Amino acid sequence: MNFLSFRFLFNIILLSLFISGCISNNKTEKKLRPAKGDRYYGGTLRYNEEEFLKSLYPLNVTEVTGHRITEQIYEGLVEFNQKSLAIEPSLAKSWEVNPEGTKYIFHLRTDVYFHDDPCFPNGQGRRFTAQDVKYCYDRLCYNNPSENQGFWIFKDVVKGANEYNEATSKKTTPPQGVEGVTVINDSTISIELYQPFSVFLSRMGLVFAKIYPKEAVEKYGSDMRIKCVGTGPYRLKLMKENEITFLTRNENYWKKDEFGNQLPYIDHIKVTYIKEKRAEFLSFKKGEIDFIYRFPLDMVDEILKPDGSLKDEFRQYQLQSKPVMAIQYYGFLNIHPIFKDKRVRQAFCYAVDKDKLCTYTLRNSGFPANYGVVPPGTGTYDATLVKGYKYNPEMAKKLMAQAGYPNGKNFPKITLQLNSGGGRNSQVAEAVQKMLEDVLNIKIELLTIPWAQHTEAVESAKAAFWRLGWVADYPEAENFLNLFLSKYVPDDVNEKTYINSYRYVNKNFDKVLEQALRTVNDKERNRLYAEADQIVINDAPILPLFYDVDHRLLQPNLHNFNQNAMEYRNYSIAYFSPN
Repeated sequence: MNFLSFRFLFNIILLSLFISGCISNNKTEKKLRPAKGDRYYGGTLRYNEEEFLKSLYPLNVTEVTGHRITEQIYEGLVEFNQKSLAIEPSLAKSWEVNPEGTKYIFHLRTDVYFHDDPCFPNGQGRRFTAQDVKYCYDRLCYNNPSENQGFWIFKDVVKGANEYNEATSKKTTPPQGVEGVTVINDSTISIELYQPFSVFLSRMGLVFAKIYPKEAVEKYGSDMRIKCVGTGPYRLKLMKENEITFLTRNENYWKKDEFGNQLPYIDHIKVTYIKEKRAEFLSFKKGEIDFIYRFPLDMVDEILKPDGSLKDEFRQYQLQSKPVMAIQYYGFLNIHPIFKDKRVRQAFCYAVDKDKLCTYTLRNSGFPANYGVVPPGTGTYDATLVKGYKYNPEMAKKLMAQAGYPNGKNFPKITLQLNSGGGRNSQVAEAVQKMLEDVLNIKIELLTIPWAQHTEAVESAKAAFWRLGWVADYPEAENFLNLFLSKYVPDDVNEKTYINSYRYVNKNFDKVLEQALRTVNDKERNRLYAEADQIVINDAPILPLFYDVDHRLLQPNLHNFNQNAMEYRNYSIAYFSPN
């Protein structure tokens, strides 16, 4: 072994020992450092995800595991408040909008620096400027479906976005970039819209609008999936596929709390990937992780009393419970020879007893999706205005007969594709499988595959019937209804689509939703949302199952880690206490 190889191996061993020390039980970490306002610095926040992340590159983050980590590394011009989910300044310290609602001027912070990284001269992170915003927003509109899943947030919204996307699809790059994104000076940028768009600022808070430096793209290219350079409170230190993700505190982070303490408080974040929910829960009980999100379904009755409070065995922990802006559903490929018939899709919807599913399978960790695709409690939207599908086996059988499959005759065996999701997805699928088979007299085969393969098949139209869920990116009904716009359906069936993977097309729905987005009045906009929601439900491009109710358990010494209805996490303000 030569000297360089030996030195590399030695450094890896040292890093492993360092991480091992950092991720030991927090109860043994006696070196918390006092801060103002009864806060403390130090410690390692340890938590688990059931699925390994797909990517940490902002334009390719399409699932919650990667999203939760990316949010700690990168920042955008605006962000969501951890408690209220209101839009707040981030890299932009302020902004103004013209009276027509079509032009935004963002004034940027001048004290923000990118993480130290080898992509910069001498490895020292440089100052963030408006040119970085321009660079990232041009890339957001670049036509490269395999590397850019985020164009939809600017499509038909930002002036010049469509034209830039079209030009780059033909391998030409307009030198001025996206017309509507203009650098005024190093600390000011202008964004012009085609027309007023009521949820523009909310979209600016999405992961796709995060800022990264050109130097990182040039050095790492597609490796930005796991090579991260942002401005956020944490830096990526170590990534081992399917085993561990380890983040460390950004010592040069710009943000301070209300007491003047520099954030973040916690020194390190360790993410593990235990796939079985029961094993994860046992790890929590041993004190090996600091919080658990969602309980194993077969343990809910062991943990909670009928009134929803903790049983005595778990009283030492902190319980957080909240209905969330999330829907779990099964998608149909609407161009599939079987599922292109609306009556078949409607029959599936009527054949599932969602009340029974929520009571006996989910143990009340969800409530029936008896309304539309937009969950109750989403912003100011009234979900009860939409009439959804309630269990009606006779109607289900009637519709199947009308579609040419009386009592299931001649209906082919259908595969329901899903990811494991810590066991919950499989338990739900087995219950739904039996309901569909019993009511419709058909055969459903279950296929469980890893998350990355699952989403690849769904986005590429290689799955006909599949499991997915949608958690709100921002508290607006449009964020759910947007999934069904026909403009996201590619002409080529072989082309991938992240949005509207059902390949659903209804021009009337498009018209109503687009009218809603041009409507400033909340009451009228919500009325139009409900009209659009009813159109979707009537067409049944998906089988809505349930809206989520989330439970979290926290170790007693973890503080300021607030729950919200989007499961939007900001680890930079969480801290440990000595006890």
